[in-house]
Amino acid sequence: MPSVDALRRNIIKGSLLTSVSASVVASTSVNVLSNTENHHTASLKALVAPSLKKGDTIGFFSPSTPATSFALKRFERAKTFLISKGFKLRAGSLTGASDHYRSGSIKERVEELNALIRDPKVRCIMATMGGMVSNSMLPYIDYVALKKDPKIIIGYSDVTAILFGIYTQTGLITYYGPALVSSFGEIGYFLNQTYQYFSDVIESPSLPYKIQNPEYWTEDYIDWQQQTVEKNKTKNSLVTLKKGQATGRLIAGNLNTFDGIYGSKYMPDITLGDILLIEDSFMDAATVERSFSHLKICGVFDRIGGLIIGKHEKFDDKGTGRKHYQILMEVISEPKCPILAEYDCSHTHPMITLPIGSTVYLDATKQQLTILSLT
Repeated sequence: MPSVDALRRNIIKGSLLTSVSASVVASTSVNVLSNTENHHTASLKALVAPSLKKGDTIGFFSPSTPATSFALKRFERAKTFLISKGFKLRAGSLTGASDHYRSGSIKERVEELNALIRDPKVRCIMATMGGMVSNSMLPYIDYVALKKDPKIIIGYSDVTAILFGIYTQTGLITYYGPALVSSFGEIGYFLNQTYQYFSDVIESPSLPYKIQNPEYWTEDYIDWQQQTVEKNKTKNSLVTLKKGQATGRLIAGNLNTFDGIYGSKYMPDITLGDILLIEDSFMDAATVERSFSHLKICGVFDRIGGLIIGKHEKFDDKGTGRKHYQILMEVISEPKCPILAEYDCSHTHPMITLPIGSTVYLDATKQQLTILSLT
């Protein structure tokens, strides 16, 4: 039987075939990212869910990869950790279930999420992991119930689709941040750092919040069923690609997942002055050049006020020796805004939690990001 990490890598790499076909369709649209006719989120009043408190219930759901069915030790470790921090947990209905590449059918996955949305005791809904098919749930989420009872929605990677969908349809600030199994199943320094960033934003936000960059990071792999020690620490270093400062609305998500919602009402407008954060995992040089170029030809880099590039977990440079952000700079050619690369809101550890739709201040010169307000 293949290792847990081998399964995870295969799931992520499999998204390449899907994203190629999706990009072909998306690229035939006229400036789809500008959404000039629909203006998604433009007319919605911003909603902010109440902060999480000790004793509150965190519900978890599996919108794509069935992590709770194959990463049992890491799953149990994650639950134990959050309970030790004073939270109650409510398991989604697909916990432990598996339908091959996903946790369940579209109907079953939507029912799992909607049950948590409609439960007044659940104050935070956290994905267990990402995957590939979260976007299939978007037409069926109970957005009305979520507007009536706003709660914290958090996850990353493929869960970008759900975070964006909820944000565009309700105005609710969602959070690009840790997932239950993949993040809180870690050990030692990286677990504690990720939790501290989560707590600073989700539990006790004091704004403005100047985010301190972590001292160390890692992209090391230890099989999820075998890991018993913390991973090796690498001294952290961010990269300023273009100096400068900018203030704007933050849109943060997984670049590969963008392909599955381009041109739909679930993709937020990327408007003049926005601060865009994009990150990816297990992609190769050709794939990221194509993805960056799609943003370029859609005019995104001409509209944004600032750009943040997350660390790229296990980037395959295809023998070029180039970093993913070097390919980005070639694509952009003449950058017009501040750009900061190697930021720690990505698939690597630790992970900083960021509110989608919040107002932030980016100082690429000092390599600093500050959350100014949640609206």
